[in-house]
Amino acid sequence: MSYGPPPGLPHVDAMTPAVLVPAGPVTREGVAGLCEDVRAAVRACPTRVAVVDVGRLSAPGLGAVDLLARLELAARRAGGRIRLRAPDPSLRALLHLVGLRFEVEGQPEQREPPLGVEEEVEPGEPAV
Repeated sequence: MSYGPPPGLPHVDAMTPAVLVPAGPVTREGVAGLCEDVRAAVRACPTRVAVVDVGRLSAPGLGAVDLLARLELAARRAGGRIRLRAPDPSLRALLHLVGLRFEVEGQPEQREPPLGVEEEVEPGEPAV
């Protein structure tokens, strides 16, 4: 006996964070709307993470820094955080310069070594 596909939308993994894509220059009204979107995404995701794709931001400047700081604050107030996707190297440098640290997709966390890296063992030491 065979069954057809279930009715409705296809299954989506509940652990996958929502992705927000701000594009171009964002106005003050646009920032408020994006902050509300981040709060809703954080509340809806069990991992409490919202991914912000910053690859389409027009120019990495202080406007982008202000936007990301506000989005992170909105996510923190909702009990979560944001993760950046596809940040421009100049945007990452600017964020580092102003003292803002964001998790970036595809990078290992600070406490974890990158995949494929092994610790060096001195000759004669037992393997652990």
